[in-house]
Amino acid sequence: MPKGPRGEKRPGDVIGAAIMVARIATGEEPDNATPADKAHRHPARKAGGVARARKLTSAERSRIASGAARARWEKAPAEPETEE
Repeated sequence: MPKGPRGEKRPGDVIGAAIMVARIATGEEPDNATPADKAHRHPARKAGGVARARKLTSAERSRIASGAARARWEKAPAEPETEE
């Protein structure tokens, strides 16, 4: 059975999907979709960030943060032009 965008099992054909949605809406079938607030998380990603933070020195973290701040400020939208 194909998987949906968050890994949930869903029918591959349109009619089967419509029937499943109707069953979920009427309560005949439980909706076991992944909650939206946890769909983007992956256990290995958090572990990688923690490992990187332990490895970096204070000066390296500061340099990385400064570069990130500089990049954010460079992307700031230009002021809108006023018509006179």
